[in-house]
Amino acid sequence: MDKETGDSSEIELTTLRVSQGSVSSSPPASSPLSVDSPVAVTSLSKKKKMGSTRNNNTSEGVAASSPKAQNSSNLKKKESREGLEVRKSEDFSAWYSQLVQKAELIEFYDISGCYILRPASYRIWEAIQSYFDKEIKKLGVENAYFPIFVSASRLNQEKDHVAGFAPEVAWVTMSGDSPLEEPIAVRPTSETVMYPSFAKWIRSHRDLPLKINQWNNVVRWEFKHPTPFLRSREFLWQEGHTAFATKEEADGEVVQILELYRSVYEDLLAVPVIKGRKSEKEKFAGGLYTTTVEAFIPYSGRAIQAATSHCLGQNFANIFDISFEDENRLRKKVYQNSWGLTTRSIGVMIMVHSDDKGLVLPPKVAPLQVVVVPIRIRVNQEEINSMLEQECGEYVSELEKRDIRVKLDSRKDKTPGWKFHHWELRGVCLRLEVGVKEFQSGEVVIVRRDTGERTVVSKSDLYERVTQLLWTMQQEMFLRAKNIRDHCVAVAYNWNDFMAAIDSKQMVLAPWCTDTKCEEEVKRQSLEYAASRGNESVEEQSSQSGAVKSLCLPFEEELSRLHITPLSTESNCFLCHTSAKAWTLWGRSY
Repeated sequence: MDKETGDSSEIELTTLRVSQGSVSSSPPASSPLSVDSPVAVTSLSKKKKMGSTRNNNTSEGVAASSPKAQNSSNLKKKESREGLEVRKSEDFSAWYSQLVQKAELIEFYDISGCYILRPASYRIWEAIQSYFDKEIKKLGVENAYFPIFVSASRLNQEKDHVAGFAPEVAWVTMSGDSPLEEPIAVRPTSETVMYPSFAKWIRSHRDLPLKINQWNNVVRWEFKHPTPFLRSREFLWQEGHTAFATKEEADGEVVQILELYRSVYEDLLAVPVIKGRKSEKEKFAGGLYTTTVEAFIPYSGRAIQAATSHCLGQNFANIFDISFEDENRLRKKVYQNSWGLTTRSIGVMIMVHSDDKGLVLPPKVAPLQVVVVPIRIRVNQEEINSMLEQECGEYVSELEKRDIRVKLDSRKDKTPGWKFHHWELRGVCLRLEVGVKEFQSGEVVIVRRDTGERTVVSKSDLYERVTQLLWTMQQEMFLRAKNIRDHCVAVAYNWNDFMAAIDSKQMVLAPWCTDTKCEEEVKRQSLEYAASRGNESVEEQSSQSGAVKSLCLPFEEELSRLHITPLSTESNCFLCHTSAKAWTLWGRSY
């Protein structure tokens, strides 16, 4: 499987000591926002700093939720350390780092580049797992698990393949105080781990196709500037490995899996992606060709490789002697694919949707979709407060019956305003506010996390309205993100226009000759251009390359969606001016 995109620097192999021993206007009839069935029936929540305008003498915590307090955000309240203290538009990297910690997604660890996935982020990963796992099983894929360790001799069997990973392989060299006879690698990917077994399991055409997936972790000790979810030395992923009798079957699966990856991002995470084929320079080492879905982070002006589906051809089959006897009793080598999706997907989703108040999560993957906040009367009204809380508890029970992930926040030591901010930071989709006024009138206030829109609904309409709002929020989050992404795709026919668009934090579609030397020249010249302009912050220069790279050659349907017409036979490459062969998407990349 391929590397997570990022600059790899040559470093010494690390020694580890081991001790011995599509959009619809209305929701479906069934619960619309479980990933397959309910991912977890716990709770949903949402928060918005807009507060109630209830009477100061009767309503608890009104000061924190008044219009004046609304305008005084956590970003300006340095004395309140729960909220974000950096704006997304001012310091994107610091904003992201604060967000993943304060929203309780990530805990930093004492080994650089390794992170603790806290329950909230792991539940998002479980939602992704559940969705994708169900879909690949429909294709006949079975899950298995292979060891994390691989011998040096086996790892080195495919030289082109291992060359792409060599700088980032971590090695176990000791057992207790004794050196191992042969170093053992910690898997950076599993081709060389799995394929010797494939050679044993495949004997006849009746054994094909073989479709194996594993959900596991891999280690890649590759870089100096890790970023939670995006670039880490250990990460979670799925890696699928399949074998077929014919190339046509393998080609067909490559496209099927890529479409599933598109669906994970667009239908589940509400993140728009562009499907395409990698250039020869950017394809998976040892593979025949690589297809990809590419996402884009507008605030940083960086693209990111979201997931890849590779056709390996017969390269690994030749190396590991994976062959079968066909119907005519002739021995033939299989055709293979590999494909992978990682926890990077969580980071992409966070960067695309979240704001200065905290996480904004699509309802389909939000650990909590709804939070119910009772607004108590402060003084000598225990009977009313008790009835109010009982009413809110009934709302929670009814929402849970509808497979909506919901939580009642009945804490008495926190004001409503504090609770609103708390759940906004954590990305709860909807907040239900119920005060005495609403209790007496049989109404509930619903506040959307993504837009801040407030809606007053009657109890009788509450459950249908919550379901509808969650569905609408999922759809609108995708459409907003797609609209922003589409405005970040420029078209250029020459170098000056090309770099002007890159400088404006855009991706660029340009006619290209597809020659590798030309691609290397784009990287060289763009790096020189960035250095001469000094147009990146010190942080950007240290964490991402200033060079521009090819992201993919978009498929025809993708170009059509972007309203790009086919190249004419007279089109020339934007850089070298030879005959252009394909529209190619370029950009700076994580």
